[in-house]
Amino acid sequence: MRTISIKTISSIILLFIFSSSWAQSQIKGFVKDNQNNSLPGANILIKGTKYNTVSDAEGKFSIDTHEKLPFTLLIQYVGYTSKEIKINQPTEAPLEISLTPEGENVLVEVVVSSRRRIEKAQDIPIAVSVVTGKQAEQTGSFNVNRIKELVPSVQLYSSNPRNTGINIRGLGSPFGLTNDGIDPGVGFYVDGVYYARPAATTLDFIDVDQIEVLRGPQGSLFGKNTTAGAFNITSRKPSFTSGADFEVSYGNYSYLQAKASVTGALAKKLAGRLSFSGTSRDGLVENIATGRSTNTLNNQGFRGQLLFTPTENTNITLSADLTTQRPDGYAQVVAGVAPTQRAAYRQFNAIIADLNYKLPTLNAFDRKIDHDTPWRSGQDLGGASLNIDTKIGKGTLTSTTAWRFWNWDPSNDRDFTGLQQLAKSQNPSRQTQITQEVRYAGQIAKNLTGVAGVFFIDQTVKTNGTEESGNAQWRFAQDSPSNTPAGALWKTPGLLEGYGIKTVSSIRSSSAATFGQLDWAVTEKLHILPGLRYNFDKKDADYNRKTYGGLQTTDPALIALKKKVYTDQAFSSSTDNTDFSGNITASYKATDKINVYGTYAKSYKPVGVNVAGLPTPAAGQTLADLAVVKPESVNHYEVGVKTSPFKNSILNLTAFDTEIKDYQTNVQSPELGVNRGYLANADKVRVRGFEVDASIVANKNLSFNGALSYTEGIYQKFTNAPLPLEETGAAVSFKDVSGTDLPGISRWAGTLGGEYSRDAKFFGNNGKIFLAIDSYSRSSFSSSPSASKYLVVPGYSIFNGRLGFRASEGLSVHIWGRNLFNKNYYEQLLPAGGNAGQYAAVLGDQITYGVTLKYSL
Repeated sequence: MRTISIKTISSIILLFIFSSSWAQSQIKGFVKDNQNNSLPGANILIKGTKYNTVSDAEGKFSIDTHEKLPFTLLIQYVGYTSKEIKINQPTEAPLEISLTPEGENVLVEVVVSSRRRIEKAQDIPIAVSVVTGKQAEQTGSFNVNRIKELVPSVQLYSSNPRNTGINIRGLGSPFGLTNDGIDPGVGFYVDGVYYARPAATTLDFIDVDQIEVLRGPQGSLFGKNTTAGAFNITSRKPSFTSGADFEVSYGNYSYLQAKASVTGALAKKLAGRLSFSGTSRDGLVENIATGRSTNTLNNQGFRGQLLFTPTENTNITLSADLTTQRPDGYAQVVAGVAPTQRAAYRQFNAIIADLNYKLPTLNAFDRKIDHDTPWRSGQDLGGASLNIDTKIGKGTLTSTTAWRFWNWDPSNDRDFTGLQQLAKSQNPSRQTQITQEVRYAGQIAKNLTGVAGVFFIDQTVKTNGTEESGNAQWRFAQDSPSNTPAGALWKTPGLLEGYGIKTVSSIRSSSAATFGQLDWAVTEKLHILPGLRYNFDKKDADYNRKTYGGLQTTDPALIALKKKVYTDQAFSSSTDNTDFSGNITASYKATDKINVYGTYAKSYKPVGVNVAGLPTPAAGQTLADLAVVKPESVNHYEVGVKTSPFKNSILNLTAFDTEIKDYQTNVQSPELGVNRGYLANADKVRVRGFEVDASIVANKNLSFNGALSYTEGIYQKFTNAPLPLEETGAAVSFKDVSGTDLPGISRWAGTLGGEYSRDAKFFGNNGKIFLAIDSYSRSSFSSSPSASKYLVVPGYSIFNGRLGFRASEGLSVHIWGRNLFNKNYYEQLLPAGGNAGQYAAVLGDQITYGVTLKYSL
């Protein structure tokens, strides 16, 4: 087993031991049942705020007060009736709070901050799924790729961190390779800070309190425009009450994950929190060429926070974080060979036969490769932010200032074989961003509340890439039979070996916006919520690549062959646009248990630019014509109902219809110099479907939860789409794919889980013994921008389970297993560079299992 940052964990422990215990004004008390037994783990919340705490093993609690009197405490505990206590005057005497058992378990209503105020998820007219930090920990959901197994409307595809797309309802990012020139349609926020790089979704969560997944456009609530939805992630905040959590997990394949978090007062008005997370694991794929396993895990992350409360109405939080990833990983395994429409001698099997090469296996699930180029996916992501919350009038003014960076250091084997077709394929990048958001949320008039804000982001991405041919490239590029003079020239020794391109590209993107949304209470039950956004976007891009190496010759015929593989290319583009967008929602709370809403949203995704190489332009076109990608125009309709059909149950239904004009998509190209794809616009797409979310506490010991989504995504009009893999070499270059499915969208996806628990004691700690099973299923989906029968990922189901004991304080322990039935499944299929016919897979993990121990103070 590896050791992860023992020095770091030791430092955290020392910080906790030597931290001061000063605290500002507090309410203290005890939570007990009607038999005078202590209730550990009760949730105590200052109603209408984000301030809360949990009672300890003896039922004791203390909560920092930031509110003017009077205010109300809400006390919740599973299996007991919730209680509200109004605090009218300061008190130093501990409160004695007694809760009455209900005789059965209680479904705790989750509160969210998606609308910039604390409110119940069931009360807001937005389709939102909530995963608490505890739920994420217990299910092993330590990154977004695991969260998709809990929220079926989420899709995440990653052939490596840079080439990661996160979608909600099938929309957000073009399927395939990431292009720096467009904005993601799914916003990713951590503690109010927008993360522009989708690579952030591949890294481990650090000390997460709650994950809110909002579905549908959110441009009038969040700083950065989002056309498909948003992740709103909040970390656990510093507390003036000392506390600490330590967790370690061990598993097969030498899996080791360690987490630690400490918090406490550093001065009378200053509290701190320091958190660490580290994950390592041996590889799950064997490289027979090197004798080592690949696709390892090697992540470490830190987050530090300081909370300063100069007055009872102002909170100032300074945060800094750094996450590093150094895996030997993200290797893809050859999953099959598709016959193309090229001549017989240009088929993959004919090529490798001429080169006396044989694949190590034709079964991807043998998990064997022989790649000769090392896989490297090193990345560093971090930054700092300053958040100021201050109460003004009947609302809160918030300022969030942040600087972030992302460094990417890759190496790939893009031919997916042991042949030296491509000896190098790597595009190291550095991204930096500065963001500023200022917003005010609160009550404007007696029946009117709202949020209004301004947002600015400026980011740059600089890339210095290298792609280089090896000694087998000539045979893959050969486009004339060997028995012809032209074919014989391809065999010229050293013609393409070491021949490649060095690329320098950069893009600077700036965006400024004003946004706002009102909530007009027409009656106590009927609310009208209009929202509006004005956005300005500007993008400047430069791309320059130069060829180098290979056979140095003056022979025009040989030079012409080299140019068929790589050419020099340079272009610049500068574009900007402005856009008004908005939405209107009507919400009607028919009863306390039924909330109905309907939304129309007019949204957009900003203009894009290509910065990953462009294909040779068609007659009458120039590179400049292809460099700019038109903005998307989105019309979105949604209706939903949130209900509690009977006690301790939730049943929510949503139906949606989204139409997009000038949909930004990836276009596959057989030309190596365009990095396998470039951006273009599809005329029109449509995504529609419905979602069901349900949870129920059947009795004191048994609970269930489930979610189901049906999503139909089609190209309504796309007449110049790329050819699918099997049609490479056809007489035409484009295809009309109107009426076919969008990539990456399963018609059906769902989750189902349940837990059985009983009260118990473990090493003197009160808690619960539990057994839980979770499942995730999805139907087949296209894994190609233009549907290919060879690039269809079959549907699959996986099951995860855990058994153990948990307590709010002291020792918790459980054993866990993922993919319990060892299901073989693909997460993504993708063709090799050059479209010779071979295609590879991103494999889902086989069965993994282990044990987790956690100790809380």
